[in-house]
Amino acid sequence: MSGPRLLAVGGAHIDRRGRFTVDYVAEASNPGRMREDVGGGAFNAARWAVRRGITVSLVSLRGGDVAGERVTLAIESAGIEDLSATFLDRATPSYTAILTRDGELVTGLADMELYEIGFPKQLRRRKFREAAREADALLADAYIPAEAFALFAGLAPEKPLFAIAVSPAKAPRLLPSLG
Repeated sequence: MSGPRLLAVGGAHIDRRGRFTVDYVAEASNPGRMREDVGGGAFNAARWAVRRGITVSLVSLRGGDVAGERVTLAIESAGIEDLSATFLDRATPSYTAILTRDGELVTGLADMELYEIGFPKQLRRRKFREAAREADALLADAYIPAEAFALFAGLAPEKPLFAIAVSPAKAPRLLPSLG
């Protein structure tokens, strides 16, 4: 008998974090360091779950670019089943955070148009409905639009549904489906 199965839907993208090495001065060039990793709410949660013995399938979206290849390799190396779609003519989503020397957010830029346009259609595909039926629990993050979250929540309403708000701007997307 295998362990529990989780179907995760949402962000698996490039996360960039720039951190100033001096006190931040607005409207000036500030020295600092930039770090880049694969992240995203659904991907990070899926990676954590696999490390705890849970079998995870992940549905995300990526572009047909070098960043998309990097995301693909990160999902594979984490031991996650990849059910994601690749849009060859689009850029892979990314999030860039600029932080003060003390780690406070100065600004964040979310370049995630692909999530907005792609998730509602992808979640209507048969393979995702089947994956939801096979899973013991569902998890989504608020990188997916409200329409897609409603579709996802309806795939297996008898199963536990977990949600990650990811940001104050995106959290309201979850409310229509969660009450």
